[in-house]
Amino acid sequence: MAIKRYKPTTPTLRYKTTSSFDEITKSKPEKKLASRLMRKGGRNNKGRITMRHRGGGHKRRYRIIDFKRDKFGIPAKVASIEYDPNRSARIALLNYADGEKRYVLWAVGVAVGDTLVAGPGSDIRVGNAMPLKEIPLGTEVHNVELTPGKGGQMARGAGTLVQVVAKEGKHAHLRMPSGEVRRARLECLATIGQVGNVEHDSLVSGKAGRTRWLGRRPKVRGVAMNPIDHPMGGGEGKSSGGRHPCSPWGMPTKGYKTRKRKASDRLIVRRRKKRKK
Repeated sequence: MAIKRYKPTTPTLRYKTTSSFDEITKSKPEKKLASRLMRKGGRNNKGRITMRHRGGGHKRRYRIIDFKRDKFGIPAKVASIEYDPNRSARIALLNYADGEKRYVLWAVGVAVGDTLVAGPGSDIRVGNAMPLKEIPLGTEVHNVELTPGKGGQMARGAGTLVQVVAKEGKHAHLRMPSGEVRRARLECLATIGQVGNVEHDSLVSGKAGRTRWLGRRPKVRGVAMNPIDHPMGGGEGKSSGGRHPCSPWGMPTKGYKTRKRKASDRLIVRRRKKRKK
């Protein structure tokens, strides 16, 4: 992937960058693998906003992605590499030998015409999926399962990867992109390689309208509001708030711990942040 830049004929184009889409080989999705996607605008089943600053955006169709890779031993040929508006990564269309078609996440190095296989005994090759117990130490993987058979849940975004650093007992130790080391059962499946579209994080929107196309509404600073609208609002001149950062409802933010102890905590070997003594 390459980043496309523009001549600064307008203030927007001076900083705007887009993807070149050189890797894309097909513009329209497979009909049977695309479904209707309903917009909720950040609202739950009671109509209340639970996720702020969401709404609008361009109409999309959802591509059904195979995160489980459960067609073991059946070779599949990469038919095309496509754009997916619902995720930062690109997707690849696989044509299996038995006639079935499925979408998977596109990994760096996978090209149209390549043959991919999933399941135990597969070759250590980019795009193939297999249990962690068969993957050599130091290998970079993505789309890693947390629960055997549930489907990949880790390292699915553009450019992400997880490294297998150790195997101990029934678990494999995985180094996450954040530096955290986490354990996963050896039966969990993982796909070899790094997720494509690596330079996605380097893109610059360039203008507010382009952000609105993605369904993201404007965010307003609390200190710019009135006291009735936010605890940090009001004051003469440009006030800094006069208290620790908080939400409109007074909940502390920017470092305040809200995570309760979960069952998955025992699988964390080393956290990405050092705990304060």
